[in-house]
Amino acid sequence: MHNLYRRMMSLGSLLLLLAGCVSLGEEFRTPTAEMIKNGVTTRSELLQLFGSPTQVGIEDGNQTWTWLYVRAGGFGKNLSKELHVTFGARGIVKSYSYTSNLPEEVQRDTR
Repeated sequence: MHNLYRRMMSLGSLLLLLAGCVSLGEEFRTPTAEMIKNGVTTRSELLQLFGSPTQVGIEDGNQTWTWLYVRAGGFGKNLSKELHVTFGARGIVKSYSYTSNLPEEVQRDTR
């Protein structure tokens, strides 16, 4: 009887872990077209708006910054948003892209 109780507690704990949510990266503001302007917005302005990037890199010789937030729930429910910025000369935004599958953003933007 004691072993059965232990097994049930272990199984229950495992199920709770699998069903729990895990996140990667820091939640960041949802960017708008007014916040980021190609050829105008600077690195320091982006740091003030979104905080430190999750990743930095180089793409076609230009510095890139990426903010990534993933909220992974149990049973295959993964939600994420990503802001990717490419800088040109003097640390000015050359281009950027933003994607999200967060329900509150998808519903807002598809109305």
